[in-house]
Amino acid sequence: MIVTLTGANSFGLKSELDSIVAAFLADHDEMGLERIDGEEAEYERLYESLTTVSFLADAKLVVIRAASANKRLTEQAAALMKDIPETTGLVFVEPKLDKRGSFYKLLKKQTDFREFNELDQPTATRWLVDRAKQNGGSISPGDARYLVDRIGLDQRALSNEIDKLCLYDSNVTRQTIDTMTERTPQSTVFELLEAAFSGNTKRAMALYDEQRAMKVEPQQIIAMLAWQLHIIALIKTAGKRTPDQVAKEAKLSPYVVKKSVTIANKIPATEFKRLLQKLLSIDTRLKRESLDADEALRTYLLQLGSPSRG
Repeated sequence: MIVTLTGANSFGLKSELDSIVAAFLADHDEMGLERIDGEEAEYERLYESLTTVSFLADAKLVVIRAASANKRLTEQAAALMKDIPETTGLVFVEPKLDKRGSFYKLLKKQTDFREFNELDQPTATRWLVDRAKQNGGSISPGDARYLVDRIGLDQRALSNEIDKLCLYDSNVTRQTIDTMTERTPQSTVFELLEAAFSGNTKRAMALYDEQRAMKVEPQQIIAMLAWQLHIIALIKTAGKRTPDQVAKEAKLSPYVVKKSVTIANKIPATEFKRLLQKLLSIDTRLKRESLDADEALRTYLLQLGSPSRG
């Protein structure tokens, strides 16, 4: 068994690793478990650990973290894997794996490759429903989505909250969520734009202030606004292509594109160019002048919600 665990979702990756290790220890002695830092270990030690049959245990499980940082190991990986005896299992743990490299291609092709990406809202909602069941409780999809909106998409935080809620009351409801959890500031620029284009200026200003409270700088907000407007531009110029087709061609999340369609439909084509020009003007002036960035962005957002768009 040779497994690769990779991806930005550290909670999902660690949970999977813990499950593999627990399954091994359920049937074998702890003496057979070995954890190695691939970046620090000498290749000779790695080779010996993987190819030598243990006299102290009937089987071995070797967990190597950051093997991709070991140049010699990556160069010899294909030959090394052929020399591993059947009684030895190997788990590569690679949170950040360069998909352009030959080592990634080798692992993708020749190992049980398991990638753990950050959750989106639909996936997080389904996961919470399943997690509640595992805890002997229940939560409706609607209330699970409410918990995601309240806490955010960090799976570790969601896990802690749903476990706590199920201990408090196995039937998790919106009322218990409000009672037992604190809302985490985690608004997005999409929500900011949605509020602004809907003319909900009060919420737009509150979301802007929340972004700033989260230490998001004006230049970062401008960059995120530009990215969101880029997605909207793709939608408005898509012709008869569906959101799924747009997402595939632009290599974007279908969920992100579909959410942006609502905003795109609210902006007349003749005004969209002016919105981009105004945002570009703010960005340019911030680099050349002593401009109050917060005031400029607040004014811009207020103009998005006005009938004339400023």
